[in-house]
Amino acid sequence: MAMQSLGMIILILAVLLVVGVPISYSIGIASLFTILQTVPLDISVVTGAQRIFVGMSKFSLTAIPFFILAGNLMNQGGIAKRLVNFVMAILGKLPGALLVTNVGANALFGAISGSASAAAAAVGSMVLEGEQEQGYDEALCAATNGASAPSGLLIPPSNALITYSLAAGGTSVAALFMAGYLPGIIWALCCMVVAIIIARKKGYKGTPGKFSWSNLGKATLQAIPSLSLIVVVIGGIIAGVFSATEGSAIAVVYALILGICYRNITWKKFWNIVVESAKMSGMVVFLIGVSNILGWVMAFLQIPQAVSAALLGITDNPVIILLIMNVILLIAGTFMDVTPAILIFTPLFLPIVQTFGMNPIHFGLVLVYNLCIGNITPPVGNTLFVAIKVGRTTLAKTMPYMLAYYAAILVGLMLVTYVPAISMFLPQMAGLA
Repeated sequence: MAMQSLGMIILILAVLLVVGVPISYSIGIASLFTILQTVPLDISVVTGAQRIFVGMSKFSLTAIPFFILAGNLMNQGGIAKRLVNFVMAILGKLPGALLVTNVGANALFGAISGSASAAAAAVGSMVLEGEQEQGYDEALCAATNGASAPSGLLIPPSNALITYSLAAGGTSVAALFMAGYLPGIIWALCCMVVAIIIARKKGYKGTPGKFSWSNLGKATLQAIPSLSLIVVVIGGIIAGVFSATEGSAIAVVYALILGICYRNITWKKFWNIVVESAKMSGMVVFLIGVSNILGWVMAFLQIPQAVSAALLGITDNPVIILLIMNVILLIAGTFMDVTPAILIFTPLFLPIVQTFGMNPIHFGLVLVYNLCIGNITPPVGNTLFVAIKVGRTTLAKTMPYMLAYYAAILVGLMLVTYVPAISMFLPQMAGLA
C-alpha cells in the first residue's frame, strides 16, 4: 500500500509538472489524490488546509523572507565589484587569474546574496570584460562561472540549509551553518583546480608583475564592509547572541545601510527590491506550507518506513545505500529546484540514514550539496543558463568544459558523503553537535 501510494505521488507529480503546473500546486494535488485512497474527501481537504497553515506559521520560517530581502539588497548594493577586486588581489598571480577569481568571488558573493544565479550574473558580468580583453575562451569562462556559483549556497547564510532544518524536524540551523563552510569551500576548490589545469593547457597566465601588498590592503579595506555581513550574522548566531531569524533581520538592516552608503540603492530601487523579495518569499513560504501536506501524507501512509525497508532489503551496507541515494538525488536535481527537492526527499531518506547512525547535520550537507548540482545541469539548470547568457555563448560550446567541472564536483560530493568529519568538524568544535 505504501509503495503504491509513493508510486501514485511520483506519477501525478510527473504528469502535472510536464503539463506546466507550478510545483507547489503539483505537490498539493498529488498529496490529496493519494490520501483519498484511505481518507474521505472532506477530512482530507480540511486536514490539508490545516497542514498548510501549520507549515507556514513556524517562527523560524521568517528567516527565509528576511534573507531573501537581504540577498536582493546585496545584489543591488555594489557588492560584487568589491569582492571581485578583493579575490583578484589574493589569487591574481595564479594561472588563469580571471577564471580563479571568478570562482572565489562566486563563493563569497553567493554566500552573501544566497543565490547562485545572482552570483553568476553579478560576478560573471564583472569579470567578462577582462576575460574578453585577455582572449579567454568565452565558453570556458561561462562554464567556470556557472560551475562555481552554487558553492555559495552551501556557505552560510543559506536558505537551503534553513529549509532542510524545517524539513528535518528542527535540526539546529546554527550547526548546519557551521557545517556548510567546508563543503562549500571544497566545491570552490574543485572548480579552482579544474580552472587552473585548463588555464595552463591554454596558456592563460596570471596578472603580470609582482604580488602587491598595497593592492591587497586597498582591496581588503573596500571588501571588509561586505565580508563583515557574514561575520556579524553567522558569528552572532553561533555565539547565541541572536537566533537565525533575528540574524536575518539584522542582515537586512546591514545590507540596506551598506547599499545606501555605496549610493547604489535609491528609494525607487528599494521599493522594487521589497516587491520582488515579497514575490519570491510568497512562493517559497507557500511551497513549504504545501509540502507539509506531503509530509503528513507520507507519515500517515508510512511511506518512509516502506522505502527504508525496500532499500535495506537490497543491502544493509551504508556505503551502497548512500550511493543509491546520491544517484536518485542527482537525477531528481536535474528536473527540480533545490527547495522542493529538499522538502520531498528529506522525510523519505533521513529516517533511513538514521538507522545506521548518520548524523542529520551530515546528511543535510550531503543532500544540499547534491541538489545544488542540479543548478548547473540541463534541462532545468537555471544557474548554468544564466552563466551562458552572461558569457554570450551557447550550451553546445559550454558543455565540453562543464564535463570536467562535473567530474571534480562529483569528487567533492563523494568526499562530503563518505567523510563525515568534513561536515561535522566545525559544528563539533563549536559545541553545536
